Amino acid sequence: MKNHIKSYRNEANITQQQLADLVSISSRTIISLEKGRYNPSVLLAYKIARVFKVSIEELFIFEEDDENEQ
Repeated sequence: MKNHIKSYRNEANITQQQLADLVSISSRTIISLEKGRYNPSVLLAYKIARVFKVSIEELFIFEEDDENEQ
């Protein structure tokens, strides 16, 4: 899943570790999220969105799976 975490984080001028501390996860998880290697739980997505004062939809890019639409 693609997201805008890195751009929001850079705009807020906070490090990966600072963001991780704010949402009570490891910095490794933030790195994985930013690289699109990890899909967060709804609760984690909500917590990160709250840090940046944006909606989950503004932070994460949900892509439909074309195969499931057929």
